[in-house]
Amino acid sequence: MREVVAVGKEGQGASPLTGEVQEAGLSALCPQVCARAALGPGALWAAALGVLLLAASAGAQRGRKKVVHVLEGESGSVVVQTAPGQVVSHRGGTIVLPCRYHYEAAAHDHDGVRLKWTKVVDPLAFTDVFVALGHQHRAFGSYRGRAELQGDGPGDASLVLRNVTLQDYGRYECEVTNELEDDTGMVKLDLEGVVFPYHPRGGRYKLTFTEAQRACAEQDGILASAEQLHAAWRDGLDWCNAGWLRDGSVQYPVSQPREPCGGLGGASAGTGGGTASGGVRNYGYRHNAEERYDAFCFTSNLPGRVFFLKPLRPVPFSGAARACAARGAAVAKVGQLFAAWKLQLLDRCTAGWLADGSARYPIVNPRARCGGRRPGVRSLGFPDATRRLFGVYCYRAPGAPDPAPGGWGWGWAGGGGWAGGARDPAAWTPLRV
Repeated sequence: MREVVAVGKEGQGASPLTGEVQEAGLSALCPQVCARAALGPGALWAAALGVLLLAASAGAQRGRKKVVHVLEGESGSVVVQTAPGQVVSHRGGTIVLPCRYHYEAAAHDHDGVRLKWTKVVDPLAFTDVFVALGHQHRAFGSYRGRAELQGDGPGDASLVLRNVTLQDYGRYECEVTNELEDDTGMVKLDLEGVVFPYHPRGGRYKLTFTEAQRACAEQDGILASAEQLHAAWRDGLDWCNAGWLRDGSVQYPVSQPREPCGGLGGASAGTGGGTASGGVRNYGYRHNAEERYDAFCFTSNLPGRVFFLKPLRPVPFSGAARACAARGAAVAKVGQLFAAWKLQLLDRCTAGWLADGSARYPIVNPRARCGGRRPGVRSLGFPDATRRLFGVYCYRAPGAPDPAPGGWGWGWAGGGGWAGGARDPAAWTPLRV
């Protein structure tokens, strides 16, 4: 739809009677003027003065601003409406991305309208998600088998997305096109989950942007967005090491200001408020192939379960995988432990091995002997993998059988091993969970 604005200037009516409007007014009054001309010169001048006054009145009306809406094309306009704000789901869930359109279909049927969903990857980059034209529907890439139109009557372009993944987080564009016009709307899909800081065994500030993406994926997560980090800061996240975010920026959240972490506050303390209450310190966008920082990862709820396995005696890191395998599970990843702590309220005051070789434990109810007064996932860093120090946190996928239903299982206790793929029974002893 194009908007045409017609503006007239005050006082145009006092100008000589030129132009189409003035000529039309004079022609309409000519019979009266000519009839009165026979009365004499005085009457003629009076009649002419009356014409000028009427023209001036018409000019004053033209001085008002007029807005005229012009429809581009003969088939009418397309208007798309989407949900304000955002829609929220979780990993494994089903969500509807709402989108409706209004189409004056006097000349064409709704079957001639093309519906297209794309995901905004970067400000100028899009990934195709779903396209529909009449009865022809097609989903693309990882959305195949998961995306379909809701189809709740004419004008409904809402997209149903099943088995939501971490990678589905982001902004989606709903585009409706007929032969001559199109309109778009934006929908933001957010996920319930938790942000966690991460660095590998090699130490802090060792990851390029690409390596940070890979590290998060290996720990069952994705790089967090700036919005997710800001929400985690509001929820109390305090971390004094800068990390990559998914937009290529480097930031870190400070809930309790202190000198080593950007100072004690002030007007320029950060994007999260910049006061004595702390904020999100922002390094801006950094060179993603040369500069190195930590990573802030994001993960959502787990389809399975994390549990702690305590052998009869502590196991080295090499024995952790065997111990979990004996219970139909795998060694838990860092993101899985954070998700179990935040979303499944796992609380355990005992350190255990994780898949990256670190040792951590989750605390929901803080107590003095368990690492402080605030809830969180405590970290003991990356101990020597050969030392027998801990139990292990295991993750069992949904549907995986528990080979030890009574709480007892067979776990690795050292003194033997797998030889040629065959189990050595003498090397396995009962483990109590």
